[in-house]
Amino acid sequence: MTEHKVPGHLGTETRRWIDGILEDFTRKSHHFKILVKAAEAHERGEEARKILKTEGIVITDRFGTKKAHPAVAIERDARVAFTCFLAGDFALGQFAPSPQSHFRLDTVT
Repeated sequence: MTEHKVPGHLGTETRRWIDGILEDFTRKSHHFKILVKAAEAHERGEEARKILKTEGIVITDRFGTKKAHPAVAIERDARVAFTCFLAGDFALGQFAPSPQSHFRLDTVT
């Protein structure tokens, strides 16, 4: 199998997460791209969450009407994308535990 290079634009914690999955699972090369997209979606959601923590989930528009902060939709969409990337691959059996892995899908909550 070819070594995969985790993109440098991802944060340290996310890079460690990807490395852990690469260590515990066997996969085909195109699954790595799906994993990277899931990680990017996760980080995008985290960026939005940090904005919401600072600015709040509700803003007032120029007419004085309260509405959801735009980052609410970004966080939601990123969460859905992240979940779909992973649920799709795990549900379809795309990631198979490596023989040395201690990870069992039936124990994940």
